[in-house]
Amino acid sequence: MANVLVTGGSGYIGSWCVLALLDAGHSVRTTVRSLSREPEVRAMLQRGGAAPDAPLRFVAADLTRDAGWPEALEGCDAVLHVASPTLTSVPRSDDEMIVPARDGVLRVLRAARDAGVRRVVLTSASGAIAYGHPDRTTPFTEDDWTNVDAPGVQPYQKSKTLAERAAWDFVRAEGGGLELAAVNPTGVLGPVLGPDFSPSLGVIRTMLDGKMPAALKFATGYVDVRDVADLHLRAMTDPAAAGERFIATSGRSLWVIDIATVLRTRLGDRAKGVPTREMPVWATRGLSLVNPQLRPLRAILGKNLDFTSEKAQRLLGWQPRPVEGTIVETAESLLALKAVPAA
Repeated sequence: MANVLVTGGSGYIGSWCVLALLDAGHSVRTTVRSLSREPEVRAMLQRGGAAPDAPLRFVAADLTRDAGWPEALEGCDAVLHVASPTLTSVPRSDDEMIVPARDGVLRVLRAARDAGVRRVVLTSASGAIAYGHPDRTTPFTEDDWTNVDAPGVQPYQKSKTLAERAAWDFVRAEGGGLELAAVNPTGVLGPVLGPDFSPSLGVIRTMLDGKMPAALKFATGYVDVRDVADLHLRAMTDPAAAGERFIATSGRSLWVIDIATVLRTRLGDRAKGVPTREMPVWATRGLSLVNPQLRPLRAILGKNLDFTSEKAQRLLGWQPRPVEGTIVETAESLLALKAVPAA
């Protein structure tokens, strides 16, 4: 069993990683920007099944500052670096997202190397893989990288790409004996434990509350958050994972209307606000001129971003669950938390 640091344990993916580690018998530390959040996060983790006396410790550390990281990493065998700086408003420039993401990754890697950590697993994203490419009919693989110089690539995708590239460059040039693996999830869905949601859940939440009159026309991969956590643990422990990146996705890509169909079929009257038709691409492009929330989607409208997780399944024995059940569990948990109004 190992001593493992999870950065950002209050977040959606981070909290499920903490739960998976505890369930596997590891001792866990997790970072929060303020220790005032510890009671809230402990309660959230207990809702997910953590025992009140679980071997879990909280430490204060911020990705934008050096303070706290040596103490957080002292005696750790491995790190799951899940946290990423977040913005509360639309960035005025790309660097507002790129610089904190890249510098935060390097800050954690530097401290991990200095503390003698064996392996870091970096939570990257499919956004570091699939953007800025010509249309294609084959799935994206771990050999693909987002072209950050292509028109329409958004600051989030640029930040994830450049932060992951910086991580690989650092380990090659300055890592010493530090090993790195990266997990690149597609759209993350699954049960919600608290108020920190994955952006992917916004699609389901918006449909359930009736604020999406027609389904936007784009397709991408989706994956259960519990399977993402499982892949992090496999990437942390399996010798074959060192120096590799792994796409996390469950089966085929889904169009938004496919998700709507699952919700309406499985939830009945509770999904009566879910759209039954698609919005034409030209109409969405027009609306994006006045709706800032739609602008980041302009580059993928009408596109099918398909991915394969064959590598993770072959090398690490990872097996994701069918995504249709995950969609239903996501909706059920949002309704239970009253994150959307009940029908």
